[in-house]
Amino acid sequence: MKKFYSLFATLLLLVGLLVGCGNQEKEVAANKPVELTISAAASLQDALEELKTTYEEEHDTIKILYNFGGSGALQQQILQGAPADLFFSAAEDKFDALVEKEMIDQKQGTDLLANELVLIVPKDNEKQIQSFEDLQQAEKIALGTPETVPAGQYGVDTLKHMQLWDSLESKVVYTKDVRQVLTYTETENVDAGIVYKTDALVSDKVDVIATADDATHAPIIYPVGVLKASKHAQEAEDFYHFLQSDEAMNVFKKYGFKGAQ
Repeated sequence: MKKFYSLFATLLLLVGLLVGCGNQEKEVAANKPVELTISAAASLQDALEELKTTYEEEHDTIKILYNFGGSGALQQQILQGAPADLFFSAAEDKFDALVEKEMIDQKQGTDLLANELVLIVPKDNEKQIQSFEDLQQAEKIALGTPETVPAGQYGVDTLKHMQLWDSLESKVVYTKDVRQVLTYTETENVDAGIVYKTDALVSDKVDVIATADDATHAPIIYPVGVLKASKHAQEAEDFYHFLQSDEAMNVFKKYGFKGAQ
C-alpha cells in the first residue's frame, strides 16, 4: 500500500510539473512580440530604421525586421516563398507583378512616396565631372543592375534619353543596390554614380552635381502593401497604415522623399 501511495504521489508530482511547464510555455508565447518582416528597397533604409524605433516604442508587442535590397531581387524572393508581411518597392512594376500574381490585394497597397535621380561624384572629383555629359571623362561609373535595381533602370533610361548610353555602357560597374553605388562612389572606386536623391543626402563623402530631368525616365514611385500570405495580417495592416500617417510622412520627407500624390 505504501508503494502504491508513493507511486501515486510521484505521478501527481509529474503531472504538476508538466502542467506548470505548459503554463510557462503559454506565458512565454503570450509575452513574445509579434515579428513583422518588411521587404523594402535599400534606399528606404535610413528612414525606415528611424520609424522602426518610433513604432516599437509605441507598440511593445511588435518587433520590426527589415530585409533591404534591390526591389527586383526582393520581388523574386517573395515569389519564391520568402516570408514577408509587407513589400515596400522603389518601382511600380515590381510591386504590380505581385498584385497580378494575387500575392498582394490591390486594396491593401498604395503609392506612398516619390524620389529623384541624381548624379554623384566623390568629394575630390578628380575627373572634374560637372554634368551627365561630362561622364565621357569618367573611367568607371557605378549603376545598380537594371534587372533588379530600379535606380539602375532609371539611370539607363536617362542616359539613353540623353543619347549617352552607347558611349558609356562599357564604363559601367553594376551593383546589387543603390547603397553599393553610394559606397563605391564614397570610396573613389568609381568616378561617378547614379543614385536617388535620398541616398546622396545621407552621405558627406559625395557631391550631387546634377539631377535627371523627370522627362528622361519613368516616374520614381514607391508603392507599399501587405502580403496576403502574412501570418500577422492585422499587425501588418496596422504598420501599413502607420507608414501613411503624418508622423511617418514627416520622417520620410526629412530624408528627402516626397509624397507620391
